[in-house]
Amino acid sequence: TEDITERKKAEEQIHNLAFFDPLTKLPNRRLLNDRLIQVMAASKRSGCYAALMLLDLDNFKPVNDMHGHNAGDMLLVEVADRLKRCVRETDTIARFGGDEFVVLVSELDTGKAHSMAQAGTVAEKIRATLAKPYFLRLKQEANAETTVEHHCTSSIGVVLFLANDTTKEDMLKW
Repeated sequence: TEDITERKKAEEQIHNLAFFDPLTKLPNRRLLNDRLIQVMAASKRSGCYAALMLLDLDNFKPVNDMHGHNAGDMLLVEVADRLKRCVRETDTIARFGGDEFVVLVSELDTGKAHSMAQAGTVAEKIRATLAKPYFLRLKQEANAETTVEHHCTSSIGVVLFLANDTTKEDMLKW
């Protein structure tokens, strides 16, 4: 049974490396692609719109430049945690790379105007949540800690879609 336990652990580790960002533990591009295909299929069946949001952090580079990559990593982890609090469990948040994130909001309304309003509400909630100050606890020499306050806003692009409207490649370009 020890061999089986070790093998299962190794399989789980391989799965996590293949589908999740190691830093934020969010889905990566590969898993996002899979979820996008699922949401498009669900949209086709239900006639409900969905929204794809691409987020870019506006003031990320200065934290890396002034305090090092460890501080930047801490900021990215905090952004991921904040994003999780802004959407439903059925929605997908993925780290797209660097300081870019994608939010996939499924099962909106069947009406375009109402779906746009719903997506706008989610985007505004994300914008406001990410704009709040970040307090990063950094280790200094001799294990002393210091807290750095950093302000970071986000730019958000939103595309609303029905499954039959487009391809996933086009959506990501938009």
